[in-house]
Amino acid sequence: MAVASTACNRAPADATQNAAPPRGAEPAQATAVSYTDQDVSDAWIYLLGRLLVLRQQKADLAEGFKWNQIVHRKPGEVDWPNPNLDVAYSEAWVAVDEDSCTIVTVPEIKGRYYTAQFLNGWGETVANINERTQAQRPAGDFALCLEGATVALPANTTRIDVPVKYMRMLARVELGEAWDQAIALQHKFALRATGAVEPPVIPEIQDFDQQHLPGVEAFENAVAVLDSEQDINPGMEAVAAKVRAIAAGIRDPAERARVEKVVREKAQVDLAKASPTIGHGTVRNHWVRPAVAGVYGNDWLGRTLINLGGIWANRLDEVVYYKGSLDGDGAQLNGDHTYTLTFPKDDLPPKYADYFWSVIAVDPVFSRVLPNPKNRFLLNRESGLKYSTDGSLTLYFGPEKPADAPDSNWLPTPKGQDYRLTFRFYGPKGGVADGSYYPPPLVKRS
Repeated sequence: MAVASTACNRAPADATQNAAPPRGAEPAQATAVSYTDQDVSDAWIYLLGRLLVLRQQKADLAEGFKWNQIVHRKPGEVDWPNPNLDVAYSEAWVAVDEDSCTIVTVPEIKGRYYTAQFLNGWGETVANINERTQAQRPAGDFALCLEGATVALPANTTRIDVPVKYMRMLARVELGEAWDQAIALQHKFALRATGAVEPPVIPEIQDFDQQHLPGVEAFENAVAVLDSEQDINPGMEAVAAKVRAIAAGIRDPAERARVEKVVREKAQVDLAKASPTIGHGTVRNHWVRPAVAGVYGNDWLGRTLINLGGIWANRLDEVVYYKGSLDGDGAQLNGDHTYTLTFPKDDLPPKYADYFWSVIAVDPVFSRVLPNPKNRFLLNRESGLKYSTDGSLTLYFGPEKPADAPDSNWLPTPKGQDYRLTFRFYGPKGGVADGSYYPPPLVKRS
């Protein structure tokens, strides 16, 4: 793989390189740099993971989000890559400090999946609240508190310590068949702070999207970006030091031009080469299972790729995602063709999920759900799927419904357009949980 997995073992830059001048400062005289082209690539990919979260935070605050205030979304209303259409989302940006915690009210929910997930500014999951993590008391009031904070809490409140002051919350409630019940439960999630909290200073970043990723400008305010949110994973100091060194180095116009060239011709190419396998993921039947999700350790490459293609991923013990971009022959999926996905009767999807499973089609660039005339965007257990006489299940993907396909088993795909599938297993068990299972290959029929 082009992206070096040993980048975190490189020695940090010296102290003179770790501080970048304010934006707009006079260019420094040219000095020797201690980073290679590979260092630039590693540093840019690492930094991009943080920039992607900042981009979403910036969009949320522009939309009107307020700190410690929850927003209940209508089903299907969220606007980020690779959304889960099986759940109703509630969202918030949460702030705590040494003197204030945030109380999260979780309603009693039985018989359907739910969780309140909290992520830091790098997309790392720092807490989940549900009946699996809080088996003794899964409902009621929970206080998210900064580790070490001394805050008096109301009676009957469960304290949950977190390592960061600022978090993104996503509450998910499975829609199931009774959407009205799910939505009623969704609206019972609530937030309130125990005291006044100073909101963070959001560092300035350049606007970008998946088709126009930042070049050398990613490093322009990189010191403020790193300082705004510490990476909680150990071993990130070396690659972070390279980011700081490059931020200082590009004050020299010649070095800036060199870094721009390396980012465009190497770093972005390295990222694209790693994308098909989600970094260090594994492949079977042309389905990719990520090596990491939700929590990443020292795999900053996987973290950045997941933030890019499906931000706010949860932990693998909550959900496992498989990405399918190719058919069984290794050809790119395209709406000009029809494909089938067949599960034998003794290996059906429910076997591997305590809660639910589903499959959606998204575009390969922005990871947005693809529109179609039927307004059908996923197949799942609520789809009214029809099984074959031998007990097997066949799903169909194509621009027109095949003559032999039950309508309920068909997911329309846009003619002439490439796409990829995301297969989700919530409450993974068996081979999905231990990594030994992969969905069957997609068979091209026409």
